[in-house]
Amino acid sequence: MYFLLKVLISALIIAAASEVARRNLPLAAILASLPLTSILAILWFYHDTRNGPLTGELTSQIFWAILPSLLFFVAFPWLLKTGLRFSLSLLLSVGIMIVGYTIYAAIIRLLGVKF
Repeated sequence: MYFLLKVLISALIIAAASEVARRNLPLAAILASLPLTSILAILWFYHDTRNGPLTGELTSQIFWAILPSLLFFVAFPWLLKTGLRFSLSLLLSVGIMIVGYTIYAAIIRLLGVKF
């Protein structure tokens, strides 16, 4: 039951952001740029564990994971502007992001960052 409550609350927040996008793109962009997924994950994780230091570690690792995800937001609009179909642009952008994560993870491991 608790899991279903988490799914319902999380889904409602995502659906609300989607509905806002249909009416007000700038506001939707602001809402989408908020780290809602991260905040929800942090809230649910802390609620489940009541472990502040471990929740802090999760937050730190989220920070390191954000950087390569930005590749998606650069690639996707650029691919759409080149005339590629939406689905192909989305697929390629996700692929570019995955390659970016792979390279990024290797680099930060070499630098000794725990990820």
